[in-house]
Amino acid sequence: MIRVVHHPAYVTEAPARSSYRWGKNGAIRDLLRAQGAAVAWHAPEPMPRAWLEAAHDPDYVAEVIAAAVPPEKERRIGFAVTPAVARRAELVPGGTYLASRLALAHGFAANTAGGSHHALATTGAGYCVFNDLAVAAIRLAAEGAARRILIVDVDVHQGDGTAALTAGHPEIATYSIHAEKNFPARKARSTCDVALPDGVGDADYLATLAETLEPLLDETRPDLILYQGGVDPYKGDRLGRLALSDAGLAARDRLVAALAIARGVPMASAVGGGYGDDVMAIARRHVAVIERLAAAYDDPRSGWATRAVQPRSGTQVAPQT
Repeated sequence: MIRVVHHPAYVTEAPARSSYRWGKNGAIRDLLRAQGAAVAWHAPEPMPRAWLEAAHDPDYVAEVIAAAVPPEKERRIGFAVTPAVARRAELVPGGTYLASRLALAHGFAANTAGGSHHALATTGAGYCVFNDLAVAAIRLAAEGAARRILIVDVDVHQGDGTAALTAGHPEIATYSIHAEKNFPARKARSTCDVALPDGVGDADYLATLAETLEPLLDETRPDLILYQGGVDPYKGDRLGRLALSDAGLAARDRLVAALAIARGVPMASAVGGGYGDDVMAIARRHVAVIERLAAAYDDPRSGWATRAVQPRSGTQVAPQT
């Protein structure tokens, strides 16, 4: 069973002059919907304003909710914040939060959007409006749902916003493995940053991932992992500078899952980056991430099937347009 969080508002028309491929969230939904009863659908609620403001500046939160983001901030984001985009921005952090709650109950759950790791306190950036990873982690920690949360970011770009927004929260640790020369030009400081040179392929990437993530897991001993599972380290990605194959991406996800499962740590995933003109190919890579992680936690040897309990919140729904 794959527990998936999705909302119809994730799929919205592209704002004017946007270069972001807005159709991929709908394609992800359609590919998962084709699996029928293998997927359990859950609908998130918008993240309450107070929790958005726990991570972001209240003035910026107000600008987004009113769809009144100044042009200079919209340029940093990469698209206009229309009312539809604003509603989506409130829902996506709610989706990552709900996926986290489901993961705590069942081992693994996925949000079909999110991974907006560039959004900062006073502005969005890099196609990110609100930082769902930081917002969800701050809320989960404050509610006592997890005593220690580790955000594992394997997107090709550094998770600068996530690192900056969670820096004052000792219960949240951040890990980012990324292309050193890629966006953003000014990096933040994660708990552990792994900056890779251009062109790194499968073998070197996987060795470095294991060498750096495993000791951090043992040091931080998290109760929950939030996984930013971007597929832009793929060698053909339009905005990537690394050279992972599809097999390399698969090995990456299985390695992270194995390390987490061996330590009894549940995981919630967000979509993250993946860029190019072939939207369906990108969506298939995102869905493959979700399928691999779900399969790892559903494996009887993982032990999660016997310890799963009912989630505290969430409504099962059929996916919509």
